[in-house]
Amino acid sequence: MTDSKTDANPPRWPFKPELEISAPDTAALHKDAGTTDFLLIDIRESNELETSSIAGALHIPMGDIPARINELDVDEDTTIAILCRSGKRSLQVAQYMQQQGLAGTRSVAGGINWWGLKIDPSIQQY
Repeated sequence: MTDSKTDANPPRWPFKPELEISAPDTAALHKDAGTTDFLLIDIRESNELETSSIAGALHIPMGDIPARINELDVDEDTTIAILCRSGKRSLQVAQYMQQQGLAGTRSVAGGINWWGLKIDPSIQQY
C-alpha cells in the first residue's frame, strides 16, 4: 500500500494505512480480483451509481452494511476495499467492518472522485 507522501492519495488528506488503501493500489487489486483475495464494495446510494460506478464492484449501500455483512463470503484477512464518493463514509464503514473481524478492510482514499482523477477519467465527478 502507498503512503500519503505520494501523489496516489488526495492532497491534505491524513492518510491512515491501517484504515485506507490508495486508488491505484485498489485498481491493481481489482484488476487481478480473480487471482487475489480481494473485494471492492461500493457503499454509495443507488442514485449515486447512476452518476458513476466501477464495473465489478459489489453494491451494498452504507445503511445496509450491518444487516448484510454476513452475506460476504470472504476470509477475515481478505482485502476488502470500501468505496464512496470522497472517502469519508467509506472510512466509517472500514472501521466498522474491522471491528466485526474483517481485518483486511480498507477505505479507498479519496473515493470514486479520486479514482476518476487517478485511474479512470471517464468517471464523472459530483
